[in-house]
Amino acid sequence: MKEVKILTKDNIDIAINHYENGFDRVVIIAPGWFMTKDSKYFKQICEIFIKKSDIIAMDFRGHGKSSGYYTFTSKEINDITSVIDYAKEKYKKIYLIGFSLGAAIALIAASQVEEIDKVIAISAPISFEKIENKMWRKEAWLPTIKKFELERWFSIRPDLINRKKIKPIDIIDKVKCPTLFVAGENDQIVCSWHTKTLFDKAQCIKKYEFFEKCYHAEDLFIQDKEKFIKMCINWLFDE
Repeated sequence: MKEVKILTKDNIDIAINHYENGFDRVVIIAPGWFMTKDSKYFKQICEIFIKKSDIIAMDFRGHGKSSGYYTFTSKEINDITSVIDYAKEKYKKIYLIGFSLGAAIALIAASQVEEIDKVIAISAPISFEKIENKMWRKEAWLPTIKKFELERWFSIRPDLINRKKIKPIDIIDKVKCPTLFVAGENDQIVCSWHTKTLFDKAQCIKKYEFFEKCYHAEDLFIQDKEKFIKMCINWLFDE
């Protein structure tokens, strides 16, 4: 694995971990708010998927080793498109796996960039403004505490929350590549109806997966690893 910095068009350094194994395809992993490419579980996901594809795991602005401040989907499209441009120079096929707000950003990218071949959108919201985020419920705060990583928490730098944002619900019908929508039954951050609504409105080749008794985003991997990995591999790599 090599660490690379990619400069966005608005002069933000985006840090990536590039796992190379000789494939002509790459999976770009886009974590959500408060998660990074170097988080324990994202490293585990990369180590599993490297058997099937090259991998690029990224830190959005205001996270981990990237510069800048996180804008909650206002400017992060610049981050992911810069990583996609980097990948286009090396790979014939580009896949995106986005988690939570990372899934929202991945869908926005897929509505704009033709070279994206497939997407997996996990716990994607219809819009940032509609996220319920019921953090007082144990289904929300217990998984967060269990994933505590001191270095990651101190790396997060948020910007103003009230910037104008593209809403995934407004662009989902422009996504043309095959897209897998994934939701957790007990998600108290982005309730499952968000992802189901996006699935229903999407016009592309699509599929919806529902994880019973599971929580939010990467928690689906943590709680049901076997199902999660099989689902992703079947969607991305079974031609």
